[in-house]
Amino acid sequence: MSFDEDLFLKGLEQRKATLGAEYVEKNLAAADDFTRPFQEAMTAWCWGFGWGDDVIDAKTRSMMNLSMIGALGKMHEWELHLRGAMNNGVSQDEIRAIIHVIAIYCGVPQGVECFRIAKKVLAEAEAN
Repeated sequence: MSFDEDLFLKGLEQRKATLGAEYVEKNLAAADDFTRPFQEAMTAWCWGFGWGDDVIDAKTRSMMNLSMIGALGKMHEWELHLRGAMNNGVSQDEIRAIIHVIAIYCGVPQGVECFRIAKKVLAEAEAN
């Protein structure tokens, strides 16, 4: 590896804790020579460095991520991070409040899109 392996391992642990080990292992296993360096760097940088300290707890980081990713309109990532936020203890009421803020600052259509995805994810979670 061309980066700090300890940071990668720390990131891998946090990434699995938030997104689920099965999802993370599937993504890493699917990586090839073209995408593997990005997967490794993203795991070390985003999850090891970005999520790796104790200054902000995982639940708060998840809430921040939902707000930022929702503001960017990256809905595939928003759906993924919504599942992770639920794993980190974000409640349905908190999800609703986050979407309200997204709608206020980023526009009602973006809020509608977030609610559409949240209803789907919450229904899937309830079914399991």
